[in-house]
Amino acid sequence: MITKEHLIELLKENEVFLEGDFTLSSGKKSNYYINMKKAITEPEILSTISKLITEKISGQNIDKVAGPALGAVPIATAVSLDSKLPLLMIRKEKKGYGTSKLIEGELNQDDNVIVVEDVSTTGGSLLKAIKAIQDNGGNVVRAFVVVDRQEGAIEEFEKAGITLEPLITVNEFFD
Repeated sequence: MITKEHLIELLKENEVFLEGDFTLSSGKKSNYYINMKKAITEPEILSTISKLITEKISGQNIDKVAGPALGAVPIATAVSLDSKLPLLMIRKEKKGYGTSKLIEGELNQDDNVIVVEDVSTTGGSLLKAIKAIQDNGGNVVRAFVVVDRQEGAIEEFEKAGITLEPLITVNEFFD
């Protein structure tokens, strides 16, 4: 069985947590950085993340798995492959060419969707992706993040009426 402890060990072995001076996507300054882009390019880590999420949603009434570009797309793809659920990719903004879609993949009215993300700080980018799904007729039933930095994302999701479920928290990594 795949465990969260196994995931933490893999992240440590692959030096995913870096110390120094960093600016996060939220604009916040931090003395550490969680390099999930590095982590999700490692097959064993990606597979472990996928299996942990797939186990949590097994047997539930889920129609689609979604991830916002860029970091969550490999995670959503891996979960899609493991769970056999169709994939949705959420762009940061509509492109000005081709189909000009914000959501790639087929989202039907009232589809039950899970969303995944690599790291959450404030939760803003994932909440934006969730709003895109909701605005296009989907029901977001669960939201997962690989690592929660414990800087307010869970509380922001609660305000939006959605539970954010971290696979691990930053405190668990440093324990």
